[in-house]
Amino acid sequence: MAAPPDITAWRPRVEGIDEVFHARFADHAYPMHTHDAWTLLIVDEGMVRYDLERHEHGARSSVVTLLPPHVPHNGGAATPAGFRKRVLYLNTAQIEAGLVGRAVDRPVLHDPSLRRRIHQLHLTLERPGDELEAQSRLALVSERLAQHLRGQLGAPPSPHDRRVAHELRDLLDARFVEGVTLREAAELLHAHHTHLVRAFSKEFAMAPHQYLTGRRVDLARRLLLGGMRAPDVATSVGFYDQSHFSRHFKRVVGTSPGRYARTAAAVGAMPYPRSSEPRTNAA
Repeated sequence: MAAPPDITAWRPRVEGIDEVFHARFADHAYPMHTHDAWTLLIVDEGMVRYDLERHEHGARSSVVTLLPPHVPHNGGAATPAGFRKRVLYLNTAQIEAGLVGRAVDRPVLHDPSLRRRIHQLHLTLERPGDELEAQSRLALVSERLAQHLRGQLGAPPSPHDRRVAHELRDLLDARFVEGVTLREAAELLHAHHTHLVRAFSKEFAMAPHQYLTGRRVDLARRLLLGGMRAPDVATSVGFYDQSHFSRHFKRVVGTSPGRYARTAAAVGAMPYPRSSEPRTNAA
C-alpha cells in the first residue's frame, strides 16, 4: 500500500509569491491543468515526468524547472519510489509575459547556483519574520530566471553604486524597528530591487536584511541590559515573535537573550547608559 501524500502549503507575506507548496507523493499523477502563475519547481527526491505543450520532460534533483502560466501540463512520478518536491508559484509580475514562449521551449534549467538560491529562499520562507531576506532572495532568483530565458547569463553585473547603497543604509537606520519592504525601499530610492541588494551588499559586505537584523539585535542588547524582559524586547525591536528574536540573537551574540540578561545581572552590571557618549571616571 502506497504511503499517503505529505503536503504543506501556505501563502507567505512576501509580495511576488502567491503560494509555497511542499509535497511528497508516492503514486499521485497530476492531470493536464494550468496555473495563473509561474511554477518554479525543484525536486529533492526521485524524478518527475511531465508533458508541456505535447513535449515530454523530466525534472531531476539536479535541475530547476520553470513552467509558464496558462500553459497546460501534467506530472507524475518517473519511478516507483515517488518524489519529493518544493514549488514556488510566482506572480506573473515577477517575470515578463514576453518570455512565456521561451519557457515553453526550455523549461529545464541546468544551473546549480540558481538551485542553491531557490533552496535558500525556501528555507527563508519557512521562518516568519524574515520577509526582507526572502524579498531580497526572490529578487535575485527572478533576475536569474529572466536572464536564463533571455539567454543573457553572461551579462555584466550592474556597476558599483555607493550613493544608493548609503541611501538604503540611511533608510534602514531610520526604520529598522518597524521594518521596510524591498518594494518600499525601491520606490523611495528610485532604484530597482536587485540593484538595491547588489549595491548594498557590495558596499558594506553584507545584505540589507543582515544589516537590519544587526541593528535590531544591537538595540535588544541595550534593552536587556537595562532590565527589560526578553519577551517585551522582542516586540520592541521589531522581531516577529520570541522565537524569531531568540534565533537571531543567539546567532549574532552566541547565547540566548535570557542567558545574556541573567549573566549581566549576576555580575551586577549597571543599566545601559542613556547617552552615547563614553563614560569617564571622576578625577
